[in-house]
Amino acid sequence: MRKHTFTPIVIAVSMAIGILIGVFYSNQFGVGHQMDIVTTSSNKLNSLMRIVENQYVDTVNIPDIIESAIPTVLAELDPHSAYIPAKDVQDVNDDLRGSFSGIGIQFTIQDDTIHVNNVISGGPSEKVGLMAGDRIVMIDDSLFVGKTINNNFAMKKLKGPKGTEVKLGIKRQGEPKLLDFVIVRGEIPVKSVDASYTIDDKYGYMKIEKFAETTFPEMLIALAQLRTNGIEGLIVDLRSNTGGYMAPAIQMVNEFLGKDQLIVYTEGRQSPRQNFFSNGTGSSQDLPLVVLVDEGSASASEIFSGAIQDNDRGTIVGRRTFGKGLVQQQIDFNDGSALRLTIARYYTPSGRCIQKPYTKGADEAYEMDLLTRYEHGEFFNSDSIHQDQSQMFKTALGRSVYGGGGIMPDVFVPSDTIGYSVYYNKAINMGLVNRFCFHYCDQNRKNLEKLPDTELLVAYLKKQNLIEQFVKFAETKGLQRRNLQIAKSRAKLEQALFATIVYDMQNMESYVKYLNESDPTVQKAIEILGSGQSMPQAPQSANASTENPAS
Repeated sequence: MRKHTFTPIVIAVSMAIGILIGVFYSNQFGVGHQMDIVTTSSNKLNSLMRIVENQYVDTVNIPDIIESAIPTVLAELDPHSAYIPAKDVQDVNDDLRGSFSGIGIQFTIQDDTIHVNNVISGGPSEKVGLMAGDRIVMIDDSLFVGKTINNNFAMKKLKGPKGTEVKLGIKRQGEPKLLDFVIVRGEIPVKSVDASYTIDDKYGYMKIEKFAETTFPEMLIALAQLRTNGIEGLIVDLRSNTGGYMAPAIQMVNEFLGKDQLIVYTEGRQSPRQNFFSNGTGSSQDLPLVVLVDEGSASASEIFSGAIQDNDRGTIVGRRTFGKGLVQQQIDFNDGSALRLTIARYYTPSGRCIQKPYTKGADEAYEMDLLTRYEHGEFFNSDSIHQDQSQMFKTALGRSVYGGGGIMPDVFVPSDTIGYSVYYNKAINMGLVNRFCFHYCDQNRKNLEKLPDTELLVAYLKKQNLIEQFVKFAETKGLQRRNLQIAKSRAKLEQALFATIVYDMQNMESYVKYLNESDPTVQKAIEILGSGQSMPQAPQSANASTENPAS
């Protein structure tokens, strides 16, 4: 019995390996090289297929086995080579393309119903009169409520080719009957610069969520607006930015570097070294710069921060980054699925690869790395980080930097744990803060809409005793009241409630701006810019004497 159970796995893995090798080499090399693959691999796989189809004891669904086996095969290569099923390719590509075709709303699913949180300005839904607070209960004349409704299912029904129609049945407060809307789907922009504003009338702040096709032009527009305001320095926030495309990161770094400075280079077994230099046309080559990073900053975020650090162009503030230094190339299959295969490593200007160590086939341990860092105290104390001395490199000014595991910031800011409690963590992890805030906004929308300014909105919320309202709501959802823990977390909980309501009623930029007012990492960046210390200095020689010669 064990033998029969094991046989399909062997077959699937063998087939998957052959398919991956064949597709990869067919994209990388000429016909002559492909013939070698056919001679040595494909004939054996074809024979194996026929044997299985003709002689295996049970019926085997080869396509299904391949679909489940390919990710296992790729896991034996590295943690970032990945297989994307055909049903997911469009969504994955849209995420970095900078737009998608849909109706132009942001929604959540509450009580088995789609609730419209926000209607995107200028989008198809706004044009026909859809409003925040509406419930979508019918889609194309079919009831669309119940336990089977989830985010993926809803998005597939609402998104679709540009120019196509979707009919919605809307339940709106105050309206006795359902409202019918026919919406023509259109191109919906997906912003990757979440916030851009001026702090203290002196310093620009820019929050970049990912590196997509449109991120560079978005940054240029935001940067031009900030410079019009006469900013004296810039904070680029890359915290929790997991990366994306390498090209936008290179273009963005170019804005801050002088001519012919190395930004990054890539190299792999079949990918000769390729250098990427600045061209000297950047608009902000002398603007004081601070870059914020944390353990969620990865890939293109590390290219950006590594180039700034190695060229001594600005100060990196926060916590050690994720450590992804592998470059993937997308290869499309005929059935619409795709492979993202690691073809090279990228290196920062000093020559360091910041890819953290991994064991082939041990994805779970790799993914648990951030938890391991947390348990070792790295989020709270820089002394807990042990740099590999064999991976030491030098910046342009001779400062020591290290490879082999992320970008270590120039200025460490520990994770803020003040006010955390078991009650607060459960409230966040159970999604109760988001659910309460949605219901609160839904019930008080008319009053809240009269307060478009964030300061006025927060001042109003401070008078509403939201903590007690939330605690009663949470009890109905299974989170028991814990008075001592609530008292300990009162400020933290209040901030979370206020911030979420600000986001629901206004926008992402208002949300980010509100949280930044008490963010220790942002405050440290402002302090560095204010003291004129954003530009790194060359380290003093250990042998240099600061004493005057005897006279």
